[in-house]
Amino acid sequence: MKAITISNTIKTKCPELQLGCMEAFIKMQSKNENLWQKIQDLSISKKDLQMEAIKDIPAIQSSREAYKALGKAPSRYRLSAEALHRRIVKGQDLYQISNVVDIINYSSIDSGFSIGGYDLDKIQGDVLLDLGQANEPYEAIGRGNINIEHLPVFRDAQGAFGSPTSDSTRTAITDQTQQVLLVFLNFGGHDHLNKALQDTAQLLVDFAEGKNVETAMV
Repeated sequence: MKAITISNTIKTKCPELQLGCMEAFIKMQSKNENLWQKIQDLSISKKDLQMEAIKDIPAIQSSREAYKALGKAPSRYRLSAEALHRRIVKGQDLYQISNVVDIINYSSIDSGFSIGGYDLDKIQGDVLLDLGQANEPYEAIGRGNINIEHLPVFRDAQGAFGSPTSDSTRTAITDQTQQVLLVFLNFGGHDHLNKALQDTAQLLVDFAEGKNVETAMV
């Protein structure tokens, strides 16, 4: 399992934070219709939520509070879990990217946790969750360069590569990915993290031929 630690800066401001980590060998597919039907069914179960009620989902609420504690506006730099819920409530279709990315999105909607998904072979050395710095370069997937100052970000030997708002292009999961690292960010110490990990592990087995699935808590 990749070594992942949390900086003292983050620990001090987010004392309840837990990371649920998962590694697995997978087989990428552009789409899986059975998985997509599960996502559609889950979306239907969420569509009657009121927009303001999204903020009250426990895992999202605690994540927003963590952003405020770190000095970042959660309504401007939305957490990925919140952004997915907002698309559903607005009646917008979710993006069908690939079987593995779709699994990550399903798990995020189901649990309320923002989940980082990375190509493990693209990560250089150990990983540190730390605070983003001013003018630190970061090219987000589908968003271009974003300001990560005060955002919680994952760093390796090459710099920042992931955040609960948007992951980076450098370590993105692609059609060529063979091994993934998933990180669930549990800012509120919620007790359903382990269930979310186990459910996601099963989804990887069922829909991505997941093998050698390992999980760990940080």
